[in-house]
Amino acid sequence: MEIMVTGRHVEVTAPLRQYVAKKLEQIGIDFPRILSAHFILEVEKFRQIAELVLHCGSHITIEAREAGEDMYASIDRVVDKAARQMRKYKTKIQNHRPRKEPALAVAEQVLTHDLHEESGGPRVVRTEQFAIKPMSVEEAVLQIELAEHRQFLVFLNADTQKVNVLYRRRSGDLGLIDPVLA
Repeated sequence: MEIMVTGRHVEVTAPLRQYVAKKLEQIGIDFPRILSAHFILEVEKFRQIAELVLHCGSHITIEAREAGEDMYASIDRVVDKAARQMRKYKTKIQNHRPRKEPALAVAEQVLTHDLHEESGGPRVVRTEQFAIKPMSVEEAVLQIELAEHRQFLVFLNADTQKVNVLYRRRSGDLGLIDPVLA
């Protein structure tokens, strides 16, 4: 994560930069897709103002601004405010439900090879059913990026009304399976 610290009417000292970096490391644990952070520290008479702009994956920008009598307290409050905004955004995306579309059930079939099987072919060893939500491809990308442990996401494409699969490739990029009738 790239961190920029800008001072307006205040000199940004090394301890102040270290404090900002420490606070952003803590927020980066909960939200790993932060690409860059820009801290703007400003002094106006007796007010110490801290402003934070976070640029995250999928073109998400989080902005927060807090003022107080102590710069360190302002930094604490602005980081907490940005974390609340990110949690709210993440929860909103995870709980997104369209108004009229019913949730569809999709069965995931995991095929494995059983070397001890006499027929020698693959067999279904587990079937899971889960509800899929209609969403755009951008929302699906955001959901899979927010949960780094997730390797794939099955969703109903809101634009095409078809079931799509978004999966994580070994290179770290994402792939999209969009079925077409033959």
